[in-house]
Amino acid sequence: MAEQEQLDRALKDFIWNIVEVHSQLEEIHKSWAQTLGITQPQWLILMAIDELDEGRGVSGIAVANKLRIHPAFVTNQTKRLEAMEFLSRVTSPDDARFLQISLTPKAQAEIMMLSNKRQALISTMFSGLDEESLKYLNKRLASIAKNSRLASQKLSIGLL
Repeated sequence: MAEQEQLDRALKDFIWNIVEVHSQLEEIHKSWAQTLGITQPQWLILMAIDELDEGRGVSGIAVANKLRIHPAFVTNQTKRLEAMEFLSRVTSPDDARFLQISLTPKAQAEIMMLSNKRQALISTMFSGLDEESLKYLNKRLASIAKNSRLASQKLSIGLL
């Protein structure tokens, strides 16, 4: 097989592996969401808030950026999650135009109840990879993600 054909095959395999991982992660997130009686996007919003909040709450814009979704969708879904008592939304003390979103004690308790299962799941998913391997992989994936965003932008403006 020629060198270019080998590279093409490796790239195709990589892309299909990413598709498979994405599909499996969606199923996993859907399962966690169903456990809490929420949707998969709502689960991801809770996880993003949990990840981003450093004790003062987090803005809807920060959540939208983390998940790469439209801020209006985050606003809509956080209102629903607030009604379900999973989130609290309070006016930012720094700027009254913005809300600071935090997990409620109810949400924190629900997520904590799932933590052992989530840890077992992570152990299974990343079995055989040590910290150094994960750092290497994350560095490469971050580069691919950055390049993918650039390629997508070029495609959307007709440069590709």
